[in-house]
Amino acid sequence: MALRSDRCICLRKFQYSETSQILTLLGRSTGMFRVIAKGAHRRTKAGASRFDGGVDLLDLGEAVMTDPTAKELATLTEWKLLDGHLELRRDLRSLNLALYSIEQTGLLLHENEPQPAIFDLILWLIREATTDRREEAFVAFQLELLRISGFLPDLSSCASCGRPLWNGRVIFSPQAGGIICESCKPPAGPRFTTDARLVRILQTILKLPRAQGIPQRLPRLTRLQTDPVNSLLADYLRHITGHDLRVAQYVI
Repeated sequence: MALRSDRCICLRKFQYSETSQILTLLGRSTGMFRVIAKGAHRRTKAGASRFDGGVDLLDLGEAVMTDPTAKELATLTEWKLLDGHLELRRDLRSLNLALYSIEQTGLLLHENEPQPAIFDLILWLIREATTDRREEAFVAFQLELLRISGFLPDLSSCASCGRPLWNGRVIFSPQAGGIICESCKPPAGPRFTTDARLVRILQTILKLPRAQGIPQRLPRLTRLQTDPVNSLLADYLRHITGHDLRVAQYVI
């Protein structure tokens, strides 16, 4: 059986047995796919393992596997750990932001669709999460993930009538796909009121120049600004995916 190799990030993991794992990996050229790592925790007499003792969330590695497009669950035959992001794991806030990023990614992507820009975006966020720029970097990550995956809401004007909305409080409607004015407010469905100044921050980030898909010169933001934005985007993600976000409670 033909094998494929790719550089991958672990998005999800489940213990299948005492020695095996089922993993969701994001390959830079392969896209998102699921594999079973048989004997991931099994050691030889010499202490070696084909999988370096198992794969953890956020691990970056070189994977060798059967063709992910051939069946629903491919087989991981080899895993070489490239980066376990130890610095990230020393700070709880940094780790939670990174874990939330891969949870969002796993919900928005389709399997076996190459997404090299999102792969690079996650690695960028993991690096930034260990710095004092982590809050604004995480907001930028979410916006870029939504943009690349085709789910970015309309934040420039009323999603229904097109009128600019820049003063006071504005209404965000997941059902309408963005911010809306009072006259266009839908009679039913979820809607959230937020400050227009926060929407302006999002627009500023969306307009920033990019280098290889990564936003440059991010504005410095505090959690007083980013927490309401993260909450708003979490509500939007719940609406468009139909799934609860388990890590959101540790981030917002």
